[in-house]
Amino acid sequence: MVPEQRNSPLVVFGAGGRAGLAMVTEALRRRRPVLAVVRDPARHSGLAALGEEVTVVAGDLTDSDSVAAVLPGDVAALVNAVTPFSAPPESFEDFDPDYFVRLVENLAQAARGTRVIEIGLAATLRTGSGRVFEDASAFPAFLRPFAEARMKGLAAWRAQASTDWLVVTPPPGLSLEAPATGEYRLAGDVLEVRSANVPLSYADLATAVLDQIEAPTFSRQQVSVYR
Repeated sequence: MVPEQRNSPLVVFGAGGRAGLAMVTEALRRRRPVLAVVRDPARHSGLAALGEEVTVVAGDLTDSDSVAAVLPGDVAALVNAVTPFSAPPESFEDFDPDYFVRLVENLAQAARGTRVIEIGLAATLRTGSGRVFEDASAFPAFLRPFAEARMKGLAAWRAQASTDWLVVTPPPGLSLEAPATGEYRLAGDVLEVRSANVPLSYADLATAVLDQIEAPTFSRQQVSVYR
């Protein structure tokens, strides 16, 4: 792992979303500069208002040239909080099943030895009988194409031989209403049934991610995070 530099910016892709905004806020709380990457800065004027340590730029993680154009030479880490949907669509008919694979490829190419942390999806965690999304009785069938795409992305990470990557996956109980406690617990690539629906705040998810940037304890795997 390459030690992160305190004055180097944290790059957050998808900084305008719920998870991305939490990452930006936590980084600023730690007095770390942030490069907030969004597709349309005009739609996220509130990011720049967070402080002078935030630089908002237009960038598209699905486009390798766009990623290369926005990245400065020295960064602390890359965080991927990009999602193609703000809510599940009515149909996945036109959804690219390799969407997350392309994100992984572009991030790995851009990393250049820098740590990359991606926010994962609970449906890809393991259960006693397989992966969450493979349980037809517990997981909505219409969401399976999205979960399978996330699983392909996870497989693409595992195929990256030289990138220091980590997928931090919150539970189904991730909630905007949950209080920020500053406390969390990391576990393996497993959905813990008793902990899965205990509300976890976005702020506590961000704390877990920033801790793994500043003092890494896991690499090249998916970990779950619980309250």
